[in-house]
Parts: sequence; C-alpha cells; structure tokens
Amino acid sequence: MTRKQKRLAVIGGGVGFLLAAVLLVMFAFSQSIAYFYVPGDLATANVPPGTRIRLGGLVETGTVKRGEGSTVTFAVTDTIGTVPVTYTGILPDLFREGQGVVAEGSFAAGRSVFVADTVLAKHDETYMPKDVADRLKAQGVTLSGKETIR
Repeated sequence: MTRKQKRLAVIGGGVGFLLAAVLLVMFAFSQSIAYFYVPGDLATANVPPGTRIRLGGLVETGTVKRGEGSTVTFAVTDTIGTVPVTYTGILPDLFREGQGVVAEGSFAAGRSVFVADTVLAKHDETYMPKDVADRLKAQGVTLSGKETIR
C-alpha cells in the first residue's frame, strides 16, 4: 500500500466513524424528544395516542381531586382550552390551583384524558434576590407588579 492509499484509508475510516456517530446521536434524540403543547394548541394538533408530550398551563381552579392512593386528577388550562390530567405519584410542593404546571406523559388510547408520569410545578418568576432589589431601589428603579422580595 502506498502512502497516498494509507492516507485515503485513514481519512475514509474517520469520515465513516463520524457519520456513524452522528447517525446514532440523531436516532437517540429522536427517541427522547417530548414536544411542548398548551391546551389551546391540542385542539388543532393531531397527537397520536401514546406519543410522549409535555403539557403546560395553569391548574384550573376547583378541578384538583384526590382519588385512591396517590392518584390525582386535575385540569390544565390556558384560558383557550382545558385538558383533564390524571397523575399517580407524589405531587411537587409548589403544586396548587391557579399555579403554573408542566405535565409529561401521553394520551391514553381512545380517551381524551392526559395520563402524566411526571408533574413539574412552576415557581413565581417575579422573584428577585434581596440584594439585587436593594441595588435597583438605590438606583431609583421601581419594581413593577407585586413585590416578592424574600
């Protein structure tokens, strides 16, 4: 084998290895993707049963019902649409009616109920550390909205 042939073999092997690595990474990502929807989007989206998605919105007031064991049913809304959710497990401490929530799971076959296997409660995004709020006040910047300095 000449020097030129060896170089081409090494370059060809490297390109083949990189191509295989990229294809494996793309396949792994396609298996773990969970698209994010809000209840208003689900009215027009065609989500097949069993497809993993993330459902985000607010927990509708008056819909939280505790069932047998650790099963909880509630509704997620975005003021345009509402989706009933069933979850079995321990809910996060920040979970409550009127609070933001992201539930991950899928729709059961033949049912309009979203079956969640993970529930994440969103915290208040108006939180600001005390030292940052003090510096802003010292500069004459007024804090809009309710003040939640802790």
